[in-house]
This record gives sequence, C-alpha cells and structure tokens, in this order.
Amino acid sequence: QVQLVESGGGLVQAGDSLRLSCAASGRTFSSYAMGWFRQAPGKEREFVASINWNGGSTVYADSVKGRFTISRDNAKNTVYLQMNSLKPEDTAVYYCARRNAITREYDLWGQGTQVTVSS
Repeated sequence: QVQLVESGGGLVQAGDSLRLSCAASGRTFSSYAMGWFRQAPGKEREFVASINWNGGSTVYADSVKGRFTISRDNAKNTVYLQMNSLKPEDTAVYYCARRNAITREYDLWGQGTQVTVSS
C-alpha cells in the first residue's frame, strides 16, 4: 500500500527557513505529479505548490511564490518543499499529496507536519 510521510516541520522565527520532505513508498512514485497543501487553524486547506513527474514543471500559490521551492528526487521517492523567508501567516499543517494522472485529483495524502512561525 502506497503511503506518504511528511517530515521536517517545526517551530521557527519569522525570516527563518525550513525544508519539508515527503517520502513515498511504492515503485510508481516517479509516475505521479505531487503537490503540497497547507491548512491553518480555522481555515480551509489551500494549495501551496505542485511539481510534475520529472520536476520539469512547477506551480506555486501567489502567497509563496519567490519564497518556497518545490523539488523532487525520484531516486529517493521524495518530494521537498524548501521554505525561505517564513512569515507568521505561513503557520499551518503542511500536507503532501499525489495527483491521480487520470482524474487529475489529489487522491493520496500524507498525515501532515506542523509548521509554526513566530513573529
């Protein structure tokens, strides 16, 4: 059974950096586009960034563009989210997800990792 496991969250100060990792089990990781989402307390889950199967195409939410970078290492079955210049409004639980190639919906989610940015 394929699973996604996020790691790398923590408590940092505004302006600091963090790198999140999402490790996937299974042999077909490289076939899928992947995405990062986040959910802040009392808010709906929102899209953060996505990356296509080979890393050649990325998309970012306007709120993180220029500060966050999504990347992947298919040899390690891992997708990353490098977060720089963190702001208190980046505080949320961050989730990685796999996008179904046919429906283009995100159909597999990790358990999430907490990122807290203090001012």
